[in-house]
Amino acid sequence: MHEIKPLTKVDADIAVPGSKSITQRALIAAALAQGDSTLVGPLASEDTAYTSAALQAMGIEVVQGEELWTVKGTGGRITTPATEIFLGNNGTATRFLTSFVGLGQGAFTIAGEKRMEERPIDPLMKALAGWGVDIKSIKGTGCPPLAINASGIAGGETILPEGKSSQYLSSLLLVAPYARKKAVLKVMGEVPSKPYVTMTLAVMRAFGAELTANSELNHFEISPGAYRPTTYQVEGDASSASYFFAAAALTGGRIRVKNVPSPSLQGDTALVEMLAKMGCSIDYDDGITVVGPKELRGVEVDMGDCPDVAPTLAIVAAHAKGRTVIRNIAHLRIKECDRINAVATELTKMGAKVEERPDALIIEGIDASGPLHGAEIDTYNDHRIAMCFGVAGLVTSGVKIKNRECVVKSFPDFWERFEWLY
Repeated sequence: MHEIKPLTKVDADIAVPGSKSITQRALIAAALAQGDSTLVGPLASEDTAYTSAALQAMGIEVVQGEELWTVKGTGGRITTPATEIFLGNNGTATRFLTSFVGLGQGAFTIAGEKRMEERPIDPLMKALAGWGVDIKSIKGTGCPPLAINASGIAGGETILPEGKSSQYLSSLLLVAPYARKKAVLKVMGEVPSKPYVTMTLAVMRAFGAELTANSELNHFEISPGAYRPTTYQVEGDASSASYFFAAAALTGGRIRVKNVPSPSLQGDTALVEMLAKMGCSIDYDDGITVVGPKELRGVEVDMGDCPDVAPTLAIVAAHAKGRTVIRNIAHLRIKECDRINAVATELTKMGAKVEERPDALIIEGIDASGPLHGAEIDTYNDHRIAMCFGVAGLVTSGVKIKNRECVVKSFPDFWERFEWLY
């Protein structure tokens, strides 16, 4: 258990690791390209290690240097591994590789930790079946583990039923250029987290894919073809940067994150404008700088497009004056843990007044709850819960983080960089 030491004010310039979301998309595109691609500034973490190891098991070499990775793409030729592909609790890789192995020839099994067996994937399975992929949930739950009897992806038209994750859609898009005929993909209902779909399209185009998408991002046409080997620069991770922006907001200090650009492919940069509405000053010159105010104020926000930073905003909201309403975050319940419940539970431990709704959090500010107090924070083995409550400890004495090592999933040296604030 690790106790956070409070401080009075931060003033720092920092860099964050590469974007986890972009790294995983670029790994898939580079693996499918014919020839060697270079990823510049990718994220080395538990999640990307699972993805890289799975690709290596399927005959795609990933050579990892400190700042540059070389991916030796095989042009869509996939070796059938001798054992199951185990992906821990890496939801992104599980969804992306489910479609990826459909391009192979033979029997594949995709498995993960117990929590992964509770995370639904049925909409993706149905869409892949529409493209001729033989796939089933081994336990009949609509969740992993999965059995895929692969014989390539036929293409043609398929429908993605309304799902709770944009990753289903991104998974299908990434492999669509390798279908045997033109792939047409229609999405029923609302697409959550649309910036992640836009990110996927940008990565695909950077590797040479030809596709069209309508403005609602629910109809796509992807021509048969192949990705080109590419040198690809990965942005700094906006989700990781969110904890440092929150530190500035809470302490009334200043943080500049040097390697998250504006504009960015990452929808999580929307947090910065939300912090501005709470009273922070923002500067986009040479990275992104956040300066906290003397007093934070509550806001009402829709975070459907940036759910991963909703826990971060909730921490800030608990230290503001006035009510904060965070809406449209139902898909947080199928992440590494049920993040809506986790945030509500742990903030309540600290004395905050929090109402949990099926798709929202309502947080009463310190003028209603009074000053917060320390507590032992359960992290639910969820990296984002650990990091955001670490930030809470900067302004509240006695905050102790259990299982702080779970940050290896996305930000292995988070606590070391966190020390730079002191």
